[in-house]
This record gives sequence, structure tokens and C-alpha cells, in this order.
Amino acid sequence: MLNILFNISAVFIILPLFVFAESNIPDIKYYKPDNVTNQIPYFDNRFRIDSEIEEVKLIFYRKLGSQPIILVKPDGTKLKINSLPDDNSVEWFDDRTYDLIKIKNPMAGPWQAIGQIQPDSQILVVTDVLIEVEPLPKILLAGETLKVTGKLLNGEKGLSDPLFRAVVNLDIDFFSSNNKLYDNFGSAPVKLGSFLDDGYDYDEKSGDGVYTGEFVLNFAPGEWQPIYYVKMPMMSRELKPDLIVIQRSPVTLSVKASDEEGVNHLATFTIDPTYVDPQSIILQGKITYPDKQAVEFSLLEEDKGLRMNEFEYTEAGIHRITVDVFGRTIDEREFVLTLPQFTFNAENKNGMLISSIDADGNEILIPRKTAAELLAEKEALAAEALAIEMARIKAEEEEKQKQMYITIGIINAIIIILGICIFVFIALRKKKALKTKLSI
Repeated sequence: MLNILFNISAVFIILPLFVFAESNIPDIKYYKPDNVTNQIPYFDNRFRIDSEIEEVKLIFYRKLGSQPIILVKPDGTKLKINSLPDDNSVEWFDDRTYDLIKIKNPMAGPWQAIGQIQPDSQILVVTDVLIEVEPLPKILLAGETLKVTGKLLNGEKGLSDPLFRAVVNLDIDFFSSNNKLYDNFGSAPVKLGSFLDDGYDYDEKSGDGVYTGEFVLNFAPGEWQPIYYVKMPMMSRELKPDLIVIQRSPVTLSVKASDEEGVNHLATFTIDPTYVDPQSIILQGKITYPDKQAVEFSLLEEDKGLRMNEFEYTEAGIHRITVDVFGRTIDEREFVLTLPQFTFNAENKNGMLISSIDADGNEILIPRKTAAELLAEKEALAAEALAIEMARIKAEEEEKQKQMYITIGIINAIIIILGICIFVFIALRKKKALKTKLSI
């Protein structure tokens, strides 16, 4: 078993009613209530801390939405969440239903707790919290649904108190080893999920102290580093077991699609015997036709590595196949995995419509075109493109010619104006010279 150990000197899970409890008790103690102690007022609830304790963690469960509790030390001084010592000897985490308090070098003697603490609870004294996790199988397969169990322990005894289970979280993540030899090189981390003791899904019984994780390995096969995380307020631990390798799916599917009525589609399932026993493989699946009609099928155990199944041709369109695989690995472990959905498109060579997918992912029927029609369409598109290009070239040439005419016109105008100016200038000079001559 893989162990995750909280290094806690002593943990008191204080559930009222309160009685005196020695902190060095090695095993879990559930103190039996009686009619006398059940009637003790809340301000008389006491617990004892001995002088050998260097650090304690206390969990007080109280009514939903009530104020945090108040601790009264043996010398009469009070500890409150909003007035903690400046030396950081006390850490306090409050939730809507509980207070978690860590005290370093607590004062020895009887302590009191004041608050709206649940009246029907008991004291649970815990020394070291230990998590045992079932090792992962040596052979893991892509697409497999994996069941893993773990236990929350104190020593050798399980912790199954429902209130304590609400405080502890046990999760598992997978990180790629980034080994270039495997398909998952460079893959992002995968958060698989949490271990739960709630009696749902793969967890057999709620509150039995056995935490169950149901994980689907529907990500890239390859070499991965699993990491377990145990989280509580103010404390957390992680465990890194050995690297594991998720193998590729042992079953692959191929389909020879038909394109005419009366001829069935042929699906072939190929089984790789490297890590599984081919004879143990059972296939349970479903094919969904283009009209959304679904037909189930199953292929039972056979002593061969190929399984074939025919599906009736009903119409052209998108067909989808989903398959669950049941079998045993070569080390005799039973497994269940789901193949990725397989999709194929069946055409109708005698019909006029074929199936396609539009931009929104919806299946549509479009006219089926012959090779001659496709060629004519291609030639028409090419001719249209050529005509557009020729029109563009002609427009450019006309624009150039227009610009040339404008330029010539401007030059001619400038020449004419310049000529007129020269002519006027010469005429004025001659007239001036004539006047001067006459005056002499």
C-alpha cells in the first residue's frame, strides 16, 4: 500500500459532547455518552492536554452559520479567532460548520470550549492521520475506467466519521514524464478526480472509511507521473509513487463502408494480444444511423484476434459507432474500457444526395455530383477567374492611358501658356522700343 502520513503530534477532533481525554492515547477512542454528561452546559465542556504535547490540532464542529467558538485556557485566558497571539503560536481556520485550530506548545491542563457546538456529537481523539492508497495496476490501458481505493487511518484503525470526511480531500493528478519515446510527450497535466466515501458510483458503502476513486483514462497513452494530494485546512501532503505507463487501446476499429442498398457495412475489430487476453474480449456497442436510429450489437468471446460485424445499409450519411470493451489483461486483471467514437460517411452511388457536415456541426444532405459535373464546375470557376483577371488588367491599362492623356494635356497647356507669355513679353518690348525712338 502507498502511505501518505500526516506528521501530527496529536489531533483532537472535538465533537460535543466534551469529556476529559488524554492526548497520548494511541488508538481512536469514541467516548460513550451518558445521561449525565449529555446535560453538561456548553461552557462546562472540557478536554485535557498533557504536558508532553508540542503541537495540537483541534477540530470543533458547530451549528451551520454559527460564530467561531471561544477557547478558555487552563489559566482562564481566552483564545478568539480575532485576537490571536502575536507570536504565531496559534493558527485558526473557520468554516461555516467547523473551526480548525493549531496550537504550538499548548498550556497543559483542562481547556474549555464555548460555542454553538453540535449537541449530539462525541469526542474523537486521533494521534497520526495515515492514508493508504491501493497501488495502481502494472498494466493500464487507454480508455479504461479505473477503480482505486484508499483508507483514512489512525494507526491501524479506519476513520469513518462523516464530519471528519468532510474536512479531508484526497485527489490524484497525472503529469507527463515528457519522455520523447511516448505519445504523451509535452501533454498538459490531467486532473483525474477525487476519492470519495459517499456510497455513489464505484464506492460500495458510504461512511465505511474506504475512499473510492473512479478515473477514466481517456487521454494520451504514454508515461505518466501520478501524484496524490491530501488536503486539509492548514495542512497538505503529496505522494509521488513510481512512474506508470498507460498502453494504447488493445482494440482498434476499421470500417469498410458500403455505398449501395443490399450491401452491408463491414466493421473489423483488431485485438492486440500484447497486454490482453484476446479470448477474454467482449465487445458491447451501438451504431447510430444518419436518421438518429440506434442499434446495439455485441461480439462475445472468441479465440481469435479479429472480430467482425456487419451493419445494414439504410441510407447515405454519417454513421457513429461507440464500443465498450470488457476483458482481462495478461496478468488476469479484469478491465473495462471505452473506445473513442468512430465515425464514417456512407455515400449512395445510385442516389442524388450525399451527407456532409455544415459549419455548425449539423448533418446535411447535398446533391451528389458526377465527375463531369465537377469538371464542368471547375472549368467554369477557372473561366470566371480568368475573366475577372482580364477585366482587372484592362481597367489598369485604361487607367494608365487616361493618366497619360491628362499628362499630355497639362504639358500642352503649359507650353501654350508659356508661348503666349513670351509673345506678349516680346510685343511689349517692341512697343516700348518704338516709343523711345519716336521720342528721340
